[in-house]
Amino acid sequence: MRYSNATNYALHTIVHLMLQPRESLVGVQELAEMQHLSPTYLSKILTKLAKAGLIDSTPGAKGGYKISRTKQEISFLDVINAIEGDTSLFDCSIHHEGCLIENTMRQVEENMKGELESMLLNDIAKETKSKQKEKNS
Repeated sequence: MRYSNATNYALHTIVHLMLQPRESLVGVQELAEMQHLSPTYLSKILTKLAKAGLIDSTPGAKGGYKISRTKQEISFLDVINAIEGDTSLFDCSIHHEGCLIENTMRQVEENMKGELESMLLNDIAKETKSKQKEKNS
């Protein structure tokens, strides 16, 4: 199982936005440079995050992006679903009722989703901020 690079960039983008002051807007150029991406590519990711209600987009010369929810409400799963969608990772190729392999895979997937839902990106942002303070001391 592998998540796309877009999910990786989305997770890093959300953490970066969480590290900004509450009403501060961050432009796509800054976000793209931070991750060594083209602004066009990152814009597609940002559009998905905005459609999922995770970030707000303000157009214009002084526009940019900011977190739209409280920081404690955004989980890894929220971001993954915004980018990857909420489809099952496993699809049994032999369609028969009561497939034990399919049942097992779905249970494992539900367990993984539960873990990802309980893990908040704000915890990563807090740890990042703490490490930045240590580094600057």
